[in-house]
Amino acid sequence: MTTGFSSSSCRFADYFVICGLDTETGLEPDELSGENFEQSPLRRTFKSKVLAHYPENVEWSPFDQDAVGMLCMPKGLSFRTQADAREPRFHSFIITREDGSRTYGFALTFYEEVTSKQICSAMQTLYHMHNAEQYEVLHSAAAALPEEALHAASPFSRLQRFNSYDISRDTLYVSKCICLVAPLAFPQASRKVLQQLHQAVSAAQPPPLPLESYIYNVLYEVPLPPAGRSLKFSGVYGPVVCQRPSTSELPLFDFPVCEVFELLGVENVLQLFTCALLELQILLYSQHYQRLMTVAESITALMFPFQWQHVYVPILPASLQHFLDAPVPYLMGLHSNGHDDRSKLELPQEANLCFVDIDNHFIELPEDLPQFPNKLEFIQEISEALLAFGVPPEGRLRCSDSMIKLKVFRASDRRNGNLSGSPLSSYLLKENETIARLQALVKRTGLSLEKLDARENQGSNKEVKVQCDEEELKMHKLNIHVREIFANRFTQMFADYEVFVIQPSQDKDSWFSNREQMQNFDKASFLSDQPEPYLPFLSRFLETQMFASFIDSKILCHDDEDKEHALRVFDARVDKIRMLNVRTPTLRTSMYQKCTTIEESEKAIEMRLSKMDHTALHPHLLDMKIGQGRYEAGFFPRLQSDVLSTGPTGNKWTKRSAPAQWRRKDRQKQHAEHLYLDNDQREKYIQEARSLGTTIRQPKLSNLSPSVIAQTNSKFVEGLLKECRNKTKRMLVEKMGREAVELGHGEVSITGVEENTLIASLCDLLERIWSHGLQVKQGKSALWSHLLHYQESEEKRDAPPGGLAPPGFNPERRKSDAGSALPPLKISLIQDMRHIQNIGEIKTDVGKARAWMRLSMEKKLLSRHLKKLLLDHELTNKLYKHYAFLRCDDEKEQFLYHLLSFNAVDYFCFTNVFTTIMIPYHVVVIPSKKLGGSMFTANPWVCVSGELSETGVLQVPKNTLEITFECQNLGKLTTVQMGHDNSGLYAKWLVECVVVRNEITSHTYRFPCGRWLGKGVDDGSLERILVGELITPSTESEDRLCRTPPLQHSPGMIRRLVTISPSSKPKLNTGQIQEGVGEAINGIVKHFHKPEKERGSLTLLLCGEGGLVWALEQVFQHGFKSPRLFKSVFIWDYLEKAQGHFESLEQQEMADENWRMRARNFCRFMRAINGTPRNIGKDGKFQLLVCLGAREHLLHHWIALLADCPITAQMYEDMALIKDHTLVNSLIRVLQTLQEFNITLEASLVKGIGI
Repeated sequence: MTTGFSSSSCRFADYFVICGLDTETGLEPDELSGENFEQSPLRRTFKSKVLAHYPENVEWSPFDQDAVGMLCMPKGLSFRTQADAREPRFHSFIITREDGSRTYGFALTFYEEVTSKQICSAMQTLYHMHNAEQYEVLHSAAAALPEEALHAASPFSRLQRFNSYDISRDTLYVSKCICLVAPLAFPQASRKVLQQLHQAVSAAQPPPLPLESYIYNVLYEVPLPPAGRSLKFSGVYGPVVCQRPSTSELPLFDFPVCEVFELLGVENVLQLFTCALLELQILLYSQHYQRLMTVAESITALMFPFQWQHVYVPILPASLQHFLDAPVPYLMGLHSNGHDDRSKLELPQEANLCFVDIDNHFIELPEDLPQFPNKLEFIQEISEALLAFGVPPEGRLRCSDSMIKLKVFRASDRRNGNLSGSPLSSYLLKENETIARLQALVKRTGLSLEKLDARENQGSNKEVKVQCDEEELKMHKLNIHVREIFANRFTQMFADYEVFVIQPSQDKDSWFSNREQMQNFDKASFLSDQPEPYLPFLSRFLETQMFASFIDSKILCHDDEDKEHALRVFDARVDKIRMLNVRTPTLRTSMYQKCTTIEESEKAIEMRLSKMDHTALHPHLLDMKIGQGRYEAGFFPRLQSDVLSTGPTGNKWTKRSAPAQWRRKDRQKQHAEHLYLDNDQREKYIQEARSLGTTIRQPKLSNLSPSVIAQTNSKFVEGLLKECRNKTKRMLVEKMGREAVELGHGEVSITGVEENTLIASLCDLLERIWSHGLQVKQGKSALWSHLLHYQESEEKRDAPPGGLAPPGFNPERRKSDAGSALPPLKISLIQDMRHIQNIGEIKTDVGKARAWMRLSMEKKLLSRHLKKLLLDHELTNKLYKHYAFLRCDDEKEQFLYHLLSFNAVDYFCFTNVFTTIMIPYHVVVIPSKKLGGSMFTANPWVCVSGELSETGVLQVPKNTLEITFECQNLGKLTTVQMGHDNSGLYAKWLVECVVVRNEITSHTYRFPCGRWLGKGVDDGSLERILVGELITPSTESEDRLCRTPPLQHSPGMIRRLVTISPSSKPKLNTGQIQEGVGEAINGIVKHFHKPEKERGSLTLLLCGEGGLVWALEQVFQHGFKSPRLFKSVFIWDYLEKAQGHFESLEQQEMADENWRMRARNFCRFMRAINGTPRNIGKDGKFQLLVCLGAREHLLHHWIALLADCPITAQMYEDMALIKDHTLVNSLIRVLQTLQEFNITLEASLVKGIGI
């Protein structure tokens, strides 16, 4: 894709290059290509050289000999004899410089006869040596065979197969390559130029002019077509046409996108596209260089308006294969020799790899890949476009032998999301839902491929006569169809993105120096507007470098003239959509909207191709000496460098300025693609912005010395550390919220989707760190493989005598906060691994590594565990090369320190993700020490509830008062119901609290009680509902970082004390009580303003410390007349009297209907609660009434009723809050705010109530 090209050039091509065999240096084996010497010499690769390039150098694009040489012939020279196929092969390549600018190359490789006697005899000698070795091998093998087998295949007859070159009998051919290096990608035009040049050499008749004339013409006399124009120039035998989109169209793209769909099928292309958008590592694999290039360029072009920001090497030369070790996102293409299958390919890391075997129609995806939004409708729209051009949406498999390979792959890997195994084989299609739907769709619309073709032919008769051939026009049309459909998806998804861009308040320079800390996009608000199904994809996409760079360039370019081409086109489209959706500007809908811009774009291309805007000068005779320019048929000659080294002196193309004849008013528009490169200041900003997240943008294509490799690796290490620093910082800021960081405590502002995304990207970073510099790859997850080695060595080291405690345990780390009730869990890396290994649902190594990381994060042990793992230096040195990140001590220390900062916040990233696994829990009931339960005779029970489910009633043995049980993950714990069966002589029990611990995550919850359970004591309750809080463990000094205080509901609230009678409670004044009610209501309002998935427990806000029940209890206790000595009076007693009063009035039918309605409701709820079979006591009943009143939105009515009730006058002092009309009215107003919320109560609160 031609967005960041280097061109200050206005010429079609900058260089013409010839590569091949240097007869003077002779045959040099190319060891770097990794070919083995067991192969016959004809199959080996030898070093190729750049034999000549014209001109010597151009200032705007210095010639990079190493890179061009490597990419013209990535596998070096290859030899053939007359018996082999020797068809010319075309491929294109790209050279990306370290600053991100690009140059394109177009190469045609063909075979020429070897005329040098030395080379032929060298090849013959290599064959003699090779045959001798093979004879040895076969002879020793033959000795072991029985005699009949020997006759059947004597070593000599088998040797004939290897001996495929005989100097006296065979003609030897060697590959040669001619190449154009150009500033923009016009592969179709370049292919024609090169093919016609090759044809001129191989034809019996010489061409009309010497070859130099044509090459000179392409280099110096053919300009680049300006934006929105078309150009025609002459090849050797026919015209060549190219056209360039205008500044309001999608950027230039001239590769056939239909080929990608034919090779992979729609579904695979979409999966690959998703991987690229999420910046995963992508490795393309094919034996055709042009396929690698076409797939890579198509995928990056379809990303418009976003741009791939990381390592981009569509053709990775054989000598640079160590680059696959790069611990950064990359998009690379690897050449396969066509013999090896995928299983033989050793890749350093696969945890996050998308592997695309192009020739076999096969794609391997990383785990947990989210679906692209509206995937099915999107596939359907693309398929319709492909069908209209006669391209099957499921792709065409090229050869039958790849089918066999494919079946093997299918069996080994079911989770690939491949569309279909064989092309159009109906039984496979039937299995596949997507295609089945598409077929149904095709039938429904009454289309068939034949009809489509016919329709197209009819249409083309009426069309304007175009100047290029039919195939090329079809390619351009299909390209624009597909690209418009893809671009439309982003225009729809990000139609209102500008609203969420955070413009910097300071000037550019200070913005830039703080760029890493700055948030440039309000992600949380943007995501909260999106349809639910989009979130898994979008939350990850917003974290990518390409999205950050896109927003950066938006911030840096205020007016249209400043904008990069892609951004300007995208913004124009977004504005158009906004115009259409005026009525609902920000309403996001998951309704699928098809692309409507195709026709317009198609017309623009047809217009350009029907009438040529410009025709270049024709090739002409050059000023050559007599005798120059002659050559032998079949051989591409050494050209005359004197005529090709410089262009015409007055040539308008060599200048940087635009040509005079095209200098129109819209000159700025023509060069808009270059515009943003002219302003050095802006370019500097954008380049810096791009390099922020990535330290290494591009490998330098040069012959590598050890020092270059070392330098590259130190860059990787530096980059990984920087990425780790940025990620930890971002996660902490998100988790704590801005205010929290300033105030020193954490109000959770992060959304669950976003948190999950950030943690997944941290897991990905750790995988990349662990796979950097591995000696030998084992399994798909480098981290899990390291952990397994560690586990094995630890278990050998301390095999316990007589099966005592499991090995690998450390001395204890945490003091138990629940008194001596629960002995602290020991800290053990191995034990945490075992927990993960025991989870049957997690099948893969990558999954296990991620689960282990999440568990360690939740336990606040990630840094500590990894430190322990890396302290085994012997193991680390055995597994990693000396340059690996894990062996760089300073960086490793800093890395562990960054991870330590996660201990400052609470994550539930394990509990919230693995919701269906079985977890052991340990429950301890702690009776009051003063009035110990030693005489207690009844049988206690508990029932534990969490955000995900509850346990049901569990009997607790009364002698130990503790119990361990296993059940499906309950989530964060919310309440414990506890009680007893009132049996025996002494069934009164004073309980201080209940403590519950999750034995896997070590989360310990304390459920304070401080009340009696028993008939005739306290409020006569036999069961209570307790609301819990998470205990924050005290940590040792090495883990101590500045901590945020644990999350509490309001630090100002006074703790609920142990109450035996109401009179012992602390008295609050009316101001404090109002504040308490306000805080409680506020908590509930905030709860409902969070997205549903991140709300947490409402029970805590209703019944917990400082909750609504507590606040209303204070209201009713204020000014309550103190009872006679030794008799406790509860709020419930007062409410029952009020109920009696209302019921007596009901019979007299005095008050108005509205009042009676409210009174009736109040009495109905009181009766229902009093009629419950549960023994929840008077305070339990009050709690239940408040919860039900909140749910039914009746609390404010009841307060109004009670304030006017004569019973209130009897039972309250004159200064009581409930008698003060102004205070009661403000209380009613505050309670009315609950009316807009739909409150659902936890099952444990309303058991046994039939309302």
